[in-house]
Amino acid sequence: MSSLRRTIDHAERRARLGLRHRLAGEARADRAEEVARSLVALHGTDPASVYLAVGARLAGGGGPVAGLERALYEDRSLVRMHGMRHTVFVFPAGLAPVVEASTARAVAVRERASLIKNLRAGSSFDADWLASVEAGTLAALAARGEATANELAEDEPRLREQFVYAPGKSYETRQSVSSRLLRVLGTEGRVVRGRPLGSWTSSQFRWAVAPPMPELPLAEAQSELVRHWLGACGPATEADLKWWTGWKVSDVRKALAAVGAEDVALEDGGVGFVLPGDAEPVGEPPEPWAALLPALDPTAMGWQGRDWYVAPGLRATLFDRSGNIGPTVWWDGQVVGGWAQRGDGEIVWRALTDVGTEARAGVEAEAARLAGWMGQVRCTPRFRTPLERELAG
Repeated sequence: MSSLRRTIDHAERRARLGLRHRLAGEARADRAEEVARSLVALHGTDPASVYLAVGARLAGGGGPVAGLERALYEDRSLVRMHGMRHTVFVFPAGLAPVVEASTARAVAVRERASLIKNLRAGSSFDADWLASVEAGTLAALAARGEATANELAEDEPRLREQFVYAPGKSYETRQSVSSRLLRVLGTEGRVVRGRPLGSWTSSQFRWAVAPPMPELPLAEAQSELVRHWLGACGPATEADLKWWTGWKVSDVRKALAAVGAEDVALEDGGVGFVLPGDAEPVGEPPEPWAALLPALDPTAMGWQGRDWYVAPGLRATLFDRSGNIGPTVWWDGQVVGGWAQRGDGEIVWRALTDVGTEARAGVEAEAARLAGWMGQVRCTPRFRTPLERELAG
C-alpha cells in the first residue's frame, strides 16, 4: 500500500455518515425527497421501514407519513421498485431509469425465465399462455388506473390460476400466477406499486402501469449509480459495492474507473474508494447525535464491512439468521443497542455498551419523538431479531 495514500479513520467515516445520511442534528432534512436523495435508496422490503427511516432523519417533531405518501402516490417524486440484490427499494424518481438499466433489467430477465420454467414444470401452462395473461392484465390495469391483484383477477380470471412450485421437492408449494406475474412486470419496470390497502405499514399494494422510462446503456447506468452511492457511502471497498449492488466484481471495477474514483487507506488496513476530490476531511465533525433506526435501515445495511460502526460482538442479538439487521440504537456514528415497540405503543430500548449520561439522554429524546409521531400505529418488523423480540415481549 502506498505511503502517499491518505488514510480515512473510523472517526472520520462516522462523521461522514452522520452528515451525509442526515442523522446528525444539523444535517436533518425537511422533506422525504431530500432523505431519499441523500441515501440513494430506502429499503422497502418492509413497508414501515421506509417511513421509520425517513422519520429518523427529518427536522422537527413531525412525522414523515403525509410527506412520504404525497411523494410516493401523488407527486410520484419517489418510486417503489425492485433494485439491487432483487430487493424492493424506494428511489428518487430521477434515479429509477438508472436502477432499471444497471440492475433491475438483468434481474427481470432471470425472473421471467424462472417463471416460465416453473409454469412448465408445475402446470400445463407455457410462455404463450403467460404472454396472453400478461396482455390481459396490462389492459385491465390501464383501464382501471390502479388496482389490487384481486381486482385485476376480476377482469383477467387466469391470474387466479395456480401452479406447483418445485414439484417433488421437500419445499414443494403452490403459487398463484398473479403474485409471480406482477413481480416480473414490476422488475421489468412495466408496473409500479401504488397506495396500499390500509395504513402505511401495510404490504397489500395496489398496482398501476408504470410511466415510460428512458433506456440507458448498461455501463452508463452502472457508473451513474456508483457515483450516487459513493457520494453517500464513500469511502467504501470493492467488496462493499459488490455486495450492495449485487454485480460482478468486474462490473464494479469498470464503474469505479468510469467515475474516476480515488483510492484511500482505511483504518483497518483495507483500501476504500471515494469520488474525485472527496478524499479530504469533511471539516468540523458534527455534534454527538442519537438515532433510533428501523430494521433494514439503509445506513445499517449500507456496507458489507460493518466493524467500524457495529462491533462484531453485538451482531448475534441485532441480526437475524439471514443477515437482516433489526431496529438499532445509534450514538455518534456507532450502533450501541437496539429498540422495539411494545403492544401498548411504548418505545423501549437497551444499550449493549456503556454509553454514558449524554447518550442516554439523547436516545430517550429520540424515543419520545418517535413515539409521538407514531401515535396509535403499531409496527412489528417483518424480519425479527433476538433483541427486538425480547424487548417487544
